[in-house]
Amino acid sequence: MEKRKFKDTEVSLLGFGTMRMPTIELESTKIDEPKAEAMLEYAMDNGVNYIDTAYMYHDGEAEPFLGKALKKYKRESFLLATKMPMWYGKNIGDIEKIFDEQLKKLDTDYFDFYLCHNLNVNFFSITQKLKVYEFLAKKKEEGYIKHLGFSFHDTPELLEKIIKAYSWDFGQIQLNYIDWEFQEAKKQYELLEQNGLACIVMEPVRGGVLANLTPESKKILNDYAPNKSTASWAMRYAAQLPNVLTVLSGMSSMAQLEDNLKTINNFQPLSPKEDEVLKAAIKEFLSHETVPCTGCAYCTKCSQKVNIPKLLQLLNNRLLGGSDFTLLQDYSVMKSSEKESNCTECQNCVDICPQHIDIPQELQRLSDLIKQAYINENQ
Repeated sequence: MEKRKFKDTEVSLLGFGTMRMPTIELESTKIDEPKAEAMLEYAMDNGVNYIDTAYMYHDGEAEPFLGKALKKYKRESFLLATKMPMWYGKNIGDIEKIFDEQLKKLDTDYFDFYLCHNLNVNFFSITQKLKVYEFLAKKKEEGYIKHLGFSFHDTPELLEKIIKAYSWDFGQIQLNYIDWEFQEAKKQYELLEQNGLACIVMEPVRGGVLANLTPESKKILNDYAPNKSTASWAMRYAAQLPNVLTVLSGMSSMAQLEDNLKTINNFQPLSPKEDEVLKAAIKEFLSHETVPCTGCAYCTKCSQKVNIPKLLQLLNNRLLGGSDFTLLQDYSVMKSSEKESNCTECQNCVDICPQHIDIPQELQRLSDLIKQAYINENQ
């Protein structure tokens, strides 16, 4: 297993994520503990030492599961990461209780990596209001945290603000060959690198979407490398970046774990030819699944001030496997003046769009998805 150097620590390039562990039933969050424990043991036997979890994973059962499953290993043999869900706190006392609860659930004296969870514009505001960072920095001084960082879901502009606000050790971002452009992961990665923060990658396969491309896209990849899985291309894309510390994978089966180990053990970056092949597969995939927006921002001259690039980004995120919850969350933080309801269908944006996108039609498609998402989330 390739390991990346981080201060005085060596971190496995493949990280064991616990958000999607095997469950008793398909639609259940109840962990199938024998299967999950077997996967964890196999991963660690094959060099994985970074274990990532969070307070709410598997309806709060991931942390206590790991607390039991990891007891048979020497504490110094693995790196444990979990996260603070600051939105559960009304005051700093609540934050303290959650932290103490996590120590007990995970049956540990310290966390190797600790994160402020899911920082976006709303949750970062809570972090500042409750002085969450100050509390965690004190815990770091006391030895309960070795490395302090954050996971992030928002714009590069906010990321830069977060980086400058406090003294962090690392940042965790959603990075894959689709979000490199759509979610501006490239800019986010570069901001971390420029500011000396290690990058931890989440969603390298975009929740499984990039393991299940269109048949045409799969054929492009398989014709070139018939012995490599579709998912392996996504894992290698993320892992090849020099400032990436570890690539987290939320694996739900032993087969997925074995495939990831095969990919990361004796790791090889994408060759120039493979990069060309992957770009061809991406182009084919996007032509079928998404709005072909490149983010050129020509349409920002909208007379009604509709934030067309952002709205098309939300649409693409949903079409590429994003959840109703995420769609509604991202939509809710937009200003009313930026939303598609202000569109007058004047067609000026269509005339100026280099990709000739029927923007009013796509905005209506987004509006329909949002309405359906509200129904689905409130059933």
